[in-house]
Formats: sequence, C-alpha cells, structure tokens
Amino acid sequence: MALKRTFLAGGLISLLVLSCGGDAGTSAAPSDGRSRGAALFSTNCTLCHGKDGKLGISGAKDLTVTTLTKEEMIALVTNGKGAMTAYKNVLTKAEIDAVVEHVRTLHSTE
Repeated sequence: MALKRTFLAGGLISLLVLSCGGDAGTSAAPSDGRSRGAALFSTNCTLCHGKDGKLGISGAKDLTVTTLTKEEMIALVTNGKGAMTAYKNVLTKAEIDAVVEHVRTLHSTE
C-alpha cells in the first residue's frame, strides 16, 4: 500500500511539474539577469530538486553531488528515470542543454 501511495505521489508531482511548466521554456532569457538554464530549472525542476538542487522530494537526487557526465545528464533529463518526468516533449534540445549547464554549476565544491 505504501508503494502505491509513493507511486501515486510521484505521479501527481510529475503532473504538477508539467502543468506549471507552461510555455516558459520557449520564452526569451529572463529579464532579471538569470541565465536561461536557471530560469528553466526554476520552472521545471525546483519542485522536486529545490532551488539549490538539494531538496530531494519523491526520491529526487541531490544534484550537487552527482557524478554523471554532461551527456548522461542530458539523457536523464531527456528520457526521465523512475519518478522523474521525461522532458523530451516539454523542452527543446537546446533548453535541456541549458538546464544541464545550470545544474552543473550547482555542484558542491567541498
């Protein structure tokens, strides 16, 4: 029963993330000076990963300690994994690349 609730919660969160995304991915660079990748991350990823990449809701990984290569990160964002939504039909390849570039700036230096 707990597994069913976890799966349902993950699905609801994924649906919420997709519904919040709107067409923000197709807009120009934000006017407040944030990079396009940061803006896309804020719109599509912070619900589970948090602003700093450490939140971890519904099993979301701590992005500050990832050892994935850029190519592996692009594949993960594109195709999703587990409870994580695939963004291949939400973001363009250039937008996915921008998000990954932003995520790579979140790495912990400790």
